[in-house]
Amino acid sequence: MDKLRRMRLAKDAMDRDWADPGLDLDAVAACAGYSRYHFLRAFKDAYGETPGQYLTHRRIERAEEMLRCANLTVTEICTLVGFSSLGTFSARFKARTGLTPSDYRATYVGRDASLIPGCYAMLWAGGFSTARSEKRSGPRPAYGDDRESAPTDRTTSTADRRTEP
Repeated sequence: MDKLRRMRLAKDAMDRDWADPGLDLDAVAACAGYSRYHFLRAFKDAYGETPGQYLTHRRIERAEEMLRCANLTVTEICTLVGFSSLGTFSARFKARTGLTPSDYRATYVGRDASLIPGCYAMLWAGGFSTARSEKRSGPRPAYGDDRESAPTDRTTSTADRRTEP
């Protein structure tokens, strides 16, 4: 497998799992099949930035989108995009955009703009667990099978029911 293809696999993994705070250099390097230090050098040669810088840019892009569209606090957005420290998030956000997250929201969100409710944004971003671990005890009856139905005469055809003028 050639070098560029391996770098694309690692970059795809970062694009797919950008919100995972457990995504680290070792995990991404494993996707490419390199050791962490060899991967770091190869990624920078291929894309002009380190994997950490690339991942931070992706997370900041997602945070910008959430700040413009979602009715979530800065702290909620910080954790949803994969940062574990609000201070680090704010510093990196300001370095990338020139504004703090709060200033960014004030600048780019109109006063009359309706934001997406936070509960929907968190559900979309994976902030809520929707899977259930308990299983159903057994098959349930289909709709209408649980009630008694009156017998009907289904032997007459549509032609028999028609009346001639």
